[in-house]
Amino acid sequence: MTIQQLNILAVSGSLRTESFNRKALQIAKKIASELGADVREIDLKTLALPVFDEDLRAHGFPESVVTLKQAIESADILLIATPEHNHSIPGPLKNAIDWASDKTNPFSGKAAAIFGASTGLFGTLRSQLHLRQVLTALNVELVPQPQVFIRSAHEAFLPDGSLVDSKLMKQLHLLIQETLKLAQCKKENKVNVLNK
Repeated sequence: MTIQQLNILAVSGSLRTESFNRKALQIAKKIASELGADVREIDLKTLALPVFDEDLRAHGFPESVVTLKQAIESADILLIATPEHNHSIPGPLKNAIDWASDKTNPFSGKAAAIFGASTGLFGTLRSQLHLRQVLTALNVELVPQPQVFIRSAHEAFLPDGSLVDSKLMKQLHLLIQETLKLAQCKKENKVNVLNK
């Protein structure tokens, strides 16, 4: 089993085109690609998911929801950059998770790397705690360390989009590297079980 066989779905929880989390996600995507993974991004803004509504779903899943579910299903790893809104997960990201996990759970058995950027001093600490809890409920595995919090995000990026803090860059690299290892082990174990 090689890392090249691992598929990553990258998602920013921010809809703003020039958001700090979109910038952070681009850095993470580059790291994952350099480590040999196949990375695909899905844009929640372009996807334009409706607000979760069981009455709407009763008539069949909207096309955008089907697209999201299929993208998650085909991934081994989720790479999620989350902002923090009112000490928690932003609405568009939570809405996407709620839609994607309705009726069926394409998240189950996946690995995920989460991180986030905010202009405050806590760097999405609280939203990441909530996101970790939600993903764990959906049977997603996350490495416990390192946890990457990009604080004072308005000062954290260089003009080329890279991070000012080299230590933070190393933490993000390690987070992605360890998540790839976790996903690779999970995939190998699944193959071994199927071959028994």
